[in-house]
Amino acid sequence: MTKVSNAHVVVTGGSSGIGLATARLLASRGASVSLIARGADRLESAAASLRSSGAIVRTAAVDVSDQAALTAALAGFVAEAGPCDVLITAAGLARPGPFLDLSDEVFRQMIEVDYFGTLYAIRAVAPSMVSRRTGSIVAISSSTALLGFYGYSAYAPAKFAVRGLMEVVRSELKPAGVHVACVFPPDVDTPQLAEENLYKPAETAAISGTIKPITADKVATDIVRAIDRRRFAVYSDPGIATLSGLGPLFAPLVRRFIDRRVRATLR
Repeated sequence: MTKVSNAHVVVTGGSSGIGLATARLLASRGASVSLIARGADRLESAAASLRSSGAIVRTAAVDVSDQAALTAALAGFVAEAGPCDVLITAAGLARPGPFLDLSDEVFRQMIEVDYFGTLYAIRAVAPSMVSRRTGSIVAISSSTALLGFYGYSAYAPAKFAVRGLMEVVRSELKPAGVHVACVFPPDVDTPQLAEENLYKPAETAAISGTIKPITADKVATDIVRAIDRRRFAVYSDPGIATLSGLGPLFAPLVRRFIDRRVRATLR
């Protein structure tokens, strides 16, 4: 069982959004936190906000797609604060756009950041968790990993890959006492969503606009509850939970709904 109090929590993508909200909630329960993000200024601002509430915080400005730099940063955290007890991989990028218009670089970047950025972090901390027979690993996937949506031909495959990775890692690490969870949020009101909206095709906006974005705090609460209860799948929206559970049955209906939205937008 992973105890949150006094735990060493590492959060990638910890400078904003789901990562920061989860770090804040875990810190409020007595965990010390190590934050990783690319932007040094925003990272330090996030750390300062946590420290103002009494949290113990370490930071490293690292691109998670750089395996050597990420592994070195994690080793530095371990040297300073001890082994990682909880890993939250919240670093990610979303760049929507029509399949025929997106560059090869966008497809490559989504895989490198969203998938390999998750994989590299897990590979760095899992051996210690297995040897200690304790720990919790939580990866942020997406509702787009449950069913492909218009405009996400680069982003969705990366999140599908995260989902597949976590399914396998869960089954392999559970016998060693390590908890593994995968989170499937819909749109979340974060700086990343604001950036993403700048690139959304009208068709994508018409589809996603049917669901109001949820808060990062809501997702963070669900993540921490999953750690406490050692749950695998984390859904912060009842519609997404239904889609996951009844996906094969509902998929034709969802596809028809999407097709209607696309046709209406094109008209």
